[in-house]
Amino acid sequence: MSDVAHLDEFVIKYKALKTEIAKVIVGQDAVVDTILLSIFSGGHSLLVGVPGLAKTLMVNTVSQALGLDFSRIQFTPDLMPSDIIGSEILDENRTFKFLKGPVFTNILLADEINRTPPKTQAALLEAMQEKAVTVGGKNYSLSTPYFVLATQNPIEQEGTYPLPEAQLDRFMFEVNLEYPSFQEEVDVVKATTQNKEVTIAALFSASEISQLQKLIRKMPIADNVIEYAVGLVSKTRPNTAQSSEFISTYVDWGAGPRASQNLVLAAKTHAATKGKYSPDIEDIQAVALGILRHRVVRNYKAEAERISIEAIIDRLL
Repeated sequence: MSDVAHLDEFVIKYKALKTEIAKVIVGQDAVVDTILLSIFSGGHSLLVGVPGLAKTLMVNTVSQALGLDFSRIQFTPDLMPSDIIGSEILDENRTFKFLKGPVFTNILLADEINRTPPKTQAALLEAMQEKAVTVGGKNYSLSTPYFVLATQNPIEQEGTYPLPEAQLDRFMFEVNLEYPSFQEEVDVVKATTQNKEVTIAALFSASEISQLQKLIRKMPIADNVIEYAVGLVSKTRPNTAQSSEFISTYVDWGAGPRASQNLVLAAKTHAATKGKYSPDIEDIQAVALGILRHRVVRNYKAEAERISIEAIIDRLL
Protein backbone atom coordinates (compact mmCIF):
# COMPACT_ATOMS: atom_id res chain seq x y z
CA MET A 1 0.00 0.00 0.00
CA SER A 2 1.35 3.47 -0.90
CA ASP A 3 2.05 6.17 1.68
CA VAL A 4 -0.90 8.22 0.39
CA ALA A 5 -3.27 5.23 0.77
CA HIS A 6 -1.94 4.65 4.31
CA LEU A 7 -2.63 8.29 5.18
CA ASP A 8 -6.15 8.08 3.73
CA GLU A 9 -6.82 4.96 5.83
CA PHE A 10 -5.40 6.75 8.90
CA VAL A 11 -7.99 9.57 8.56
CA ILE A 12 -10.86 7.02 8.62
CA LYS A 13 -9.39 5.09 11.58
CA TYR A 14 -8.67 8.34 13.47
CA LYS A 15 -12.35 9.35 13.24
CA ALA A 16 -13.40 5.88 14.45
CA LEU A 17 -10.88 6.22 17.33
CA LYS A 18 -12.41 9.54 18.43
CA THR A 19 -15.90 7.95 18.36
CA GLU A 20 -14.66 5.01 20.47
CA ILE A 21 -13.10 7.31 23.09
CA ALA A 22 -16.29 9.43 23.19
CA LYS A 23 -18.19 6.36 24.50
CA VAL A 24 -16.49 7.02 27.86
CA ILE A 25 -15.13 10.59 27.76
CA VAL A 26 -17.80 13.30 27.49
CA GLY A 27 -16.59 16.54 25.88
CA GLN A 28 -12.88 17.44 26.34
CA ASP A 29 -12.56 17.12 22.55
CA ALA A 30 -9.53 19.41 22.21
CA VAL A 31 -7.74 17.60 25.07
CA VAL A 32 -8.29 14.14 23.49
CA ASP A 33 -7.10 15.53 20.12
CA THR A 34 -3.91 16.88 21.67
CA ILE A 35 -3.14 13.60 23.49
CA LEU A 36 -3.60 11.68 20.22
CA LEU A 37 -1.48 14.20 18.28
CA SER A 38 1.25 13.72 20.87
CA ILE A 39 1.07 9.91 20.65
CA PHE A 40 1.13 9.73 16.83
CA SER A 41 4.01 12.27 16.81
CA GLY A 42 5.96 10.15 19.32
CA GLY A 43 5.93 12.86 22.02
CA HIS A 44 4.88 13.12 25.67
CA SER A 45 2.10 15.27 27.17
CA LEU A 46 1.61 17.07 30.45
CA LEU A 47 -2.04 17.43 31.54
CA VAL A 48 -2.62 20.30 33.95
CA GLY A 49 -5.84 20.59 35.93
CA VAL A 50 -7.41 20.35 39.35
CA PRO A 51 -8.23 16.85 40.72
CA GLY A 52 -11.48 15.22 39.58
CA LEU A 53 -11.48 16.10 35.87
CA ALA A 54 -11.18 12.43 34.76
CA LYS A 55 -7.54 12.73 33.63
CA THR A 56 -6.74 9.12 34.66
CA LEU A 57 -9.91 7.77 33.03
CA MET A 58 -9.09 9.66 29.84
CA VAL A 59 -5.57 8.23 29.56
CA ASN A 60 -6.78 4.70 30.37
CA THR A 61 -9.53 4.96 27.71
CA VAL A 62 -7.09 6.24 25.09
CA SER A 63 -4.66 3.37 25.79
CA GLN A 64 -7.46 0.78 25.48
CA ALA A 65 -8.67 2.24 22.16
CA LEU A 66 -5.09 2.24 20.83
CA GLY A 67 -4.50 -1.38 21.93
CA LEU A 68 -1.52 -0.44 24.10
CA ASP A 69 -0.26 -1.57 27.52
CA PHE A 70 -0.93 0.93 30.26
CA SER A 71 0.46 1.45 33.73
CA ARG A 72 -0.01 4.17 36.30
CA ILE A 73 2.26 5.56 39.00
CA GLN A 74 0.78 7.70 41.75
CA PHE A 75 3.51 10.22 42.56
CA THR A 76 3.78 10.93 46.29
CA PRO A 77 6.39 12.80 48.41
CA ASP A 78 7.97 9.48 49.56
CA LEU A 79 8.21 7.85 46.08
CA MET A 80 11.73 6.65 45.23
CA PRO A 81 13.37 6.41 41.76
CA SER A 82 13.47 2.58 42.10
CA ASP A 83 9.65 2.59 42.50
CA ILE A 84 9.49 3.91 38.92
CA ILE A 85 12.37 2.19 37.13
CA GLY A 86 12.65 -1.06 39.09
CA SER A 87 15.49 -2.46 41.18
CA GLU A 88 18.02 -5.28 41.37
CA ILE A 89 17.39 -8.02 43.94
CA LEU A 90 19.35 -11.10 44.99
CA ASP A 91 17.55 -14.23 43.82
CA GLU A 92 17.74 -17.70 45.39
CA ASN A 93 20.96 -18.47 43.40
CA ARG A 94 22.70 -15.46 45.00
CA THR A 95 22.82 -13.60 41.66
CA PHE A 96 21.40 -10.17 40.95
CA LYS A 97 18.14 -10.12 39.05
CA PHE A 98 16.46 -6.97 37.71
CA LEU A 99 12.79 -6.53 38.62
CA LYS A 100 11.22 -4.19 36.09
CA GLY A 101 9.24 -1.24 37.42
CA PRO A 102 6.01 0.26 36.01
CA VAL A 103 8.03 2.39 33.53
CA PHE A 104 8.21 -0.73 31.30
CA THR A 105 4.94 -0.27 29.39
CA ASN A 106 3.61 1.55 26.30
CA ILE A 107 1.66 4.34 27.99
CA LEU A 108 2.81 5.46 31.42
CA LEU A 109 0.48 7.69 33.39
CA ALA A 110 2.59 9.71 35.83
CA ASP A 111 -0.22 10.88 38.09
CA GLU A 112 0.33 14.14 40.01
CA ILE A 113 3.99 14.23 38.93
CA ASN A 114 4.65 17.46 40.84
CA ARG A 115 3.78 15.89 44.21
CA THR A 116 7.17 14.14 44.31
CA PRO A 117 10.62 15.73 44.88
CA PRO A 118 12.87 16.59 41.87
CA LYS A 119 15.19 13.58 42.48
CA THR A 120 12.33 11.19 41.71
CA GLN A 121 10.97 13.35 38.86
CA ALA A 122 14.45 13.13 37.28
CA ALA A 123 14.20 9.30 37.21
CA LEU A 124 11.77 9.72 34.31
CA LEU A 125 14.12 11.98 32.31
CA GLU A 126 16.21 9.21 30.71
CA ALA A 127 13.13 7.09 30.01
CA MET A 128 11.38 10.00 28.27
CA GLN A 129 14.35 11.10 26.18
CA GLU A 130 16.28 7.89 25.44
CA LYS A 131 13.35 5.40 25.62
CA ALA A 132 15.67 3.33 27.85
CA VAL A 133 16.78 3.14 31.49
CA THR A 134 20.13 2.29 33.07
CA VAL A 135 20.28 0.24 36.29
CA GLY A 136 23.49 -1.15 37.78
CA GLY A 137 25.44 -0.14 34.67
CA LYS A 138 23.13 -2.13 32.35
CA ASN A 139 20.92 -0.49 29.72
CA TYR A 140 17.32 -1.70 29.32
CA SER A 141 15.25 -0.62 26.32
CA LEU A 142 11.60 0.28 26.86
CA SER A 143 8.68 -1.00 24.78
CA THR A 144 7.87 0.80 21.55
CA PRO A 145 5.85 2.90 21.13
CA TYR A 146 6.46 4.59 24.50
CA PHE A 147 4.70 7.66 25.91
CA VAL A 148 4.59 9.44 29.23
CA LEU A 149 1.32 11.23 29.94
CA ALA A 150 1.85 13.13 33.17
CA THR A 151 -0.81 14.95 35.18
CA GLN A 152 0.02 17.97 37.28
CA ASN A 153 -1.99 19.90 39.84
CA PRO A 154 -1.88 23.68 39.48
CA ILE A 155 1.41 24.93 41.00
CA GLU A 156 -0.35 27.13 43.55
CA GLN A 157 -1.67 24.07 45.42
CA GLU A 158 -0.05 23.04 48.68
CA GLY A 159 2.57 20.27 48.67
CA THR A 160 3.69 20.63 45.04
CA TYR A 161 7.25 20.77 43.66
CA PRO A 162 7.55 22.73 40.38
CA LEU A 163 8.94 20.61 37.52
CA PRO A 164 12.49 21.63 36.48
CA GLU A 165 12.73 23.35 33.07
CA ALA A 166 14.75 20.40 31.64
CA GLN A 167 11.89 18.06 32.57
CA LEU A 168 9.20 20.41 31.21
CA ASP A 169 11.03 20.65 27.88
CA ARG A 170 10.77 16.85 27.48
CA PHE A 171 6.98 17.21 27.13
CA MET A 172 5.80 17.92 23.61
CA PHE A 173 2.49 19.45 24.76
CA GLU A 174 1.12 21.04 27.89
CA VAL A 175 -2.65 20.59 27.91
CA ASN A 176 -4.85 22.61 30.25
CA LEU A 177 -8.03 20.87 31.38
CA GLU A 178 -11.00 23.10 32.15
CA TYR A 179 -14.16 22.30 34.11
CA PRO A 180 -16.89 20.76 31.90
CA SER A 181 -19.79 22.87 30.65
CA PHE A 182 -23.14 22.53 32.46
CA GLN A 183 -24.57 20.15 29.82
CA GLU A 184 -21.37 18.05 29.71
CA GLU A 185 -21.45 17.68 33.49
CA VAL A 186 -25.11 16.58 33.34
CA ASP A 187 -24.14 13.94 30.73
CA VAL A 188 -21.18 12.78 32.86
CA VAL A 189 -23.37 12.38 35.96
CA LYS A 190 -26.03 10.45 33.98
CA ALA A 191 -23.42 8.12 32.46
CA THR A 192 -21.52 7.42 35.70
CA THR A 193 -24.42 6.90 38.11
CA GLN A 194 -26.06 4.04 36.19
CA ASN A 195 -25.18 0.36 36.12
CA LYS A 196 -24.02 0.42 32.50
CA GLU A 197 -20.69 -1.02 31.36
CA VAL A 198 -18.98 0.29 28.25
CA THR A 199 -16.42 -1.81 26.38
CA ILE A 200 -13.73 -0.07 24.35
CA ALA A 201 -12.55 -1.80 21.16
CA ALA A 202 -8.83 -1.68 20.34
CA LEU A 203 -8.62 -0.09 16.87
CA PHE A 204 -4.81 -0.03 16.54
CA SER A 205 -1.84 -2.14 17.65
CA ALA A 206 1.60 -1.15 18.94
CA SER A 207 3.28 -2.04 15.62
CA GLU A 208 0.69 -0.06 13.61
CA ILE A 209 1.29 3.03 15.74
CA SER A 210 5.09 2.70 15.29
CA GLN A 211 4.59 2.45 11.48
CA LEU A 212 2.31 5.50 11.49
CA GLN A 213 4.91 7.49 13.44
CA LYS A 214 7.51 6.65 10.75
CA LEU A 215 5.03 7.51 7.98
CA ILE A 216 4.27 10.91 9.54
CA ARG A 217 8.00 11.69 9.85
CA LYS A 218 8.41 10.89 6.12
CA MET A 219 5.72 13.43 5.19
CA PRO A 220 7.14 16.21 2.95
CA ILE A 221 7.07 19.78 4.26
CA ALA A 222 7.82 23.05 2.44
CA ASP A 223 10.86 25.08 3.52
CA ASN A 224 8.74 28.18 4.15
CA VAL A 225 6.63 26.22 6.71
CA ILE A 226 9.78 25.08 8.57
CA GLU A 227 11.09 28.66 8.45
CA TYR A 228 7.77 29.93 9.85
CA ALA A 229 8.01 27.43 12.77
CA VAL A 230 11.63 28.36 13.56
CA GLY A 231 10.79 32.07 13.20
CA LEU A 232 7.88 31.73 15.63
CA VAL A 233 10.11 30.04 18.24
CA SER A 234 12.89 32.63 17.73
CA LYS A 235 10.40 35.43 18.45
CA THR A 236 9.76 34.00 21.96
CA ARG A 237 13.39 34.72 23.02
CA PRO A 238 13.70 38.12 24.69
CA ASN A 239 16.43 40.63 23.78
CA THR A 240 17.33 38.97 20.48
CA ALA A 241 17.23 40.34 16.92
CA GLN A 242 13.92 38.52 16.24
CA SER A 243 12.07 39.44 19.43
CA SER A 244 9.70 42.38 19.71
CA GLU A 245 9.74 45.00 22.45
CA PHE A 246 6.62 43.33 23.92
CA ILE A 247 8.47 39.99 24.35
CA SER A 248 11.59 41.66 25.79
CA THR A 249 9.36 43.49 28.31
CA TYR A 250 7.25 40.56 29.52
CA VAL A 251 9.23 37.33 28.95
CA ASP A 252 12.12 36.00 31.07
CA TRP A 253 13.23 33.38 28.56
CA GLY A 254 11.84 31.74 25.47
CA ALA A 255 11.63 28.31 23.86
CA GLY A 256 14.65 26.26 22.70
CA PRO A 257 15.26 24.32 19.45
CA ARG A 258 13.24 21.33 20.73
CA ALA A 259 10.14 23.54 20.40
CA SER A 260 10.87 24.07 16.67
CA GLN A 261 11.29 20.31 16.14
CA ASN A 262 8.04 19.59 18.02
CA LEU A 263 6.12 22.28 16.09
CA VAL A 264 7.08 20.67 12.76
CA LEU A 265 6.38 17.09 13.92
CA ALA A 266 3.03 17.97 15.51
CA ALA A 267 2.04 20.01 12.41
CA LYS A 268 2.72 16.93 10.24
CA THR A 269 0.50 14.79 12.49
CA HIS A 270 -2.20 17.50 12.58
CA ALA A 271 -2.15 17.62 8.76
CA ALA A 272 -2.40 13.81 8.56
CA THR A 273 -5.48 13.72 10.83
CA LYS A 274 -7.14 16.32 8.55
CA GLY A 275 -6.47 14.29 5.39
CA LYS A 276 -3.64 16.52 4.08
CA TYR A 277 -0.44 15.10 2.60
CA SER A 278 1.78 18.00 3.67
CA PRO A 279 1.46 20.48 6.55
CA ASP A 280 1.07 24.23 6.01
CA ILE A 281 1.38 27.31 8.23
CA GLU A 282 -2.19 26.81 9.55
CA ASP A 283 -1.12 23.42 10.98
CA ILE A 284 1.82 25.08 12.79
CA GLN A 285 -0.56 27.68 14.25
CA ALA A 286 -3.07 24.99 15.31
CA VAL A 287 -0.49 23.22 17.53
CA ALA A 288 1.57 26.24 18.65
CA LEU A 289 -0.20 27.03 21.93
CA GLY A 290 0.21 23.56 23.48
CA ILE A 291 3.85 23.35 22.39
CA LEU A 292 4.96 26.83 23.50
CA ARG A 293 2.84 27.25 26.65
CA HIS A 294 5.27 25.52 29.02
CA ARG A 295 8.45 26.66 27.28
CA VAL A 296 7.95 30.42 27.46
CA VAL A 297 8.49 31.84 30.95
CA ARG A 298 6.92 35.23 31.69
CA ASN A 299 8.52 37.63 34.14
CA TYR A 300 7.23 39.38 37.28
CA LYS A 301 6.07 42.38 35.23
CA ALA A 302 3.77 40.14 33.13
CA GLU A 303 2.44 38.48 36.30
CA ALA A 304 1.86 41.86 37.99
CA GLU A 305 -0.03 43.14 34.94
CA ARG A 306 -1.91 39.81 34.67
CA ILE A 307 -0.71 39.09 31.14
CA SER A 308 -1.19 35.34 30.66
CA ILE A 309 1.17 33.08 28.73
CA GLU A 310 -1.75 32.38 26.32
CA ALA A 311 -2.07 36.13 25.61
CA ILE A 312 1.68 36.34 24.89
CA ILE A 313 1.53 33.40 22.44
CA ASP A 314 -1.63 34.78 20.78
CA ARG A 315 0.23 38.05 20.23
CA LEU A 316 3.08 36.14 18.52
CA LEU A 317 0.62 34.32 16.26
